[in-house]
Amino acid sequence: MEDLVLTPGQYAQLWNGALATVRILAGAFALGLFLSLVVGVGRLSERKWVRGISFGFVEFARGISSIILLTIMVIAIPILLGDVFPWLRGRSVAVLGAIALGLNMGGYGAEIIRGSILAIPKGQGEACIALNLSPTQRLRFVVLPQALRIILPPMGNLTIEILKGTALVSVVAGFDLMRATQNLIAGMLAQGALGVTVLFINVLFIYFILAQGVNGLFRLAERVLDRRFEQRTGRSAVPINVAATAGS
Repeated sequence: MEDLVLTPGQYAQLWNGALATVRILAGAFALGLFLSLVVGVGRLSERKWVRGISFGFVEFARGISSIILLTIMVIAIPILLGDVFPWLRGRSVAVLGAIALGLNMGGYGAEIIRGSILAIPKGQGEACIALNLSPTQRLRFVVLPQALRIILPPMGNLTIEILKGTALVSVVAGFDLMRATQNLIAGMLAQGALGVTVLFINVLFIYFILAQGVNGLFRLAERVLDRRFEQRTGRSAVPINVAATAGS
């Protein structure tokens, strides 16, 4: 069992890498969630030009390779736009990497938002119109609160995928858990293949723990949402498709 344990100094380096990975994920998630909401709602806009722009963003963000997008953000953008936007030259690889991953997440997340809104029974929207609610009020107070129950599970899966995608930041010289691992490999080579294998097994478990943490947060959010639903309606929460079927 001792053969599977690293030294305290090696764990300290992996800990620093894990913290950097979490920071990158947090930045990517914040940007991705914002873009998902804006673009996802834009895909359903009554204005044709808004739908067109939103559709173009989704296709671009989903169609381009994540590593290519990271390379463009970290290397090409500061060179091409550094004179126009000087602050780009001073940005760390972690910040630019988080932006690239956030753009990628926004493309996929927008389709999750769009699909979840479309899953809400049309009768809800008709009732809002009868109550003379504005489109913004319908979205904020009626549609999105119900759509959240559909949004959370796939959005949690997407966040875990972005977590694993943070390893790509090491390819463009950014510091994260994978870069910390690569820094340790040189020293582990002296121990032979077994030492490197042990290192990667430990890194595998660290990524697993981080993914379970993300999964736990989304499950907690689901329970809180269901609890609020029960308090407002006085009955247990049911899947939205079941509720729609019962009401039809």
